[in-house]
Amino acid sequence: MSGNTRSGAWQDTLAGYALRAATAAALVIDAVVHLQDAHFYDTNTGSLLDQGQLFRIQAVAAVIVAVAVLVWPRWPSWLLAFLIAASACAAVVTYNYVDIGPIAGLPDMYEPSWGPPGKVLSAWAEGAAALLALTGLIGRWPGAVRPAGSGTPP
Repeated sequence: MSGNTRSGAWQDTLAGYALRAATAAALVIDAVVHLQDAHFYDTNTGSLLDQGQLFRIQAVAAVIVAVAVLVWPRWPSWLLAFLIAASACAAVVTYNYVDIGPIAGLPDMYEPSWGPPGKVLSAWAEGAAALLALTGLIGRWPGAVRPAGSGTPP
């Protein structure tokens, strides 16, 4: 055998299942917090969407991607999980410290406090989901080289 093969069979191991479950769990935690808190932000409107609507959209996207990572752990699922989690984490941290103002029809979401319910939990879940999804993505990226005997290509 050649010593290196292109494969993602490590995801069919206990570690792979644990990575998928942990990523999905972090995304679901993030979604639950966003759904629970969305009504607090319904009055913060922009010309296109209000912040409550953005929270609901983000929550639905996180749940869909969590399911995708669990049932179809291929690189597109991992990439979407990373993008959803990393963008949400970047948004909550940025809008906590920087008053960007309204952007392209979106409301001004500046909130210089970690006090709102679930905000810290959501930020931690988003950061964890981003790191976990990045780990899964690195393991599934097309052309990634893995040790021989790690399985067959997807």
